[in-house]
Amino acid sequence: MFYRPGIDDHGLPHNPFKAMVSPRPIGWISSRDAQGQVNLAPYSFFNALADDPPMVMFSNTGTKPDQPFAKDSVANIRATGEFVTNIVGMHMRDAMNASSGPYEAGQDEFEIAGLEKVASELVAPPRVAGAPGAFECKLWKIVELPGAANVMVIGQVIGVHIDPAILRDGIFDVLRYNPLARLGYRDYAAVTEVFPLNRPGQS
Repeated sequence: MFYRPGIDDHGLPHNPFKAMVSPRPIGWISSRDAQGQVNLAPYSFFNALADDPPMVMFSNTGTKPDQPFAKDSVANIRATGEFVTNIVGMHMRDAMNASSGPYEAGQDEFEIAGLEKVASELVAPPRVAGAPGAFECKLWKIVELPGAANVMVIGQVIGVHIDPAILRDGIFDVLRYNPLARLGYRDYAAVTEVFPLNRPGQS
């Protein structure tokens, strides 16, 4: 089948786009507003962009009634220029899901999800206690995308936290926490198996 998004009716019961672009890592973004109130929200349009310097991005694709544009995370980062990207393991799936609700601005999703805050080293927003890792980020750029409320937030990673229990022989071992990934619809997946592949010419 073939269809043109926004022009053709694909005829399926649900939009297949996000199911086709999967699995997607989840950026669990903690931020603070200008008054110091904390927000925590998961974003599945998330990824790394570069490694020297390390850069990450997440995209907001909706609005909420109590924000003039986008959602709380974007509003907070616009105001303060800082955020933390927390890594989500399988053991934190229920807390991550609890933090995804459409809560009013100013409500603390850490408290709603039963999570402990840990002070960051270089930025004001706290990180999630028990997360396998976290990136402290300074805002680099906010890019407005086509669409009513599509915004990409790009941050430069200025600090990296790693749970020592995740390291094995100096390697960040994903099988020790099973990264959670977003699929399409209401589906998620966790990484439970890895395998190596050498590029052509590598031994």
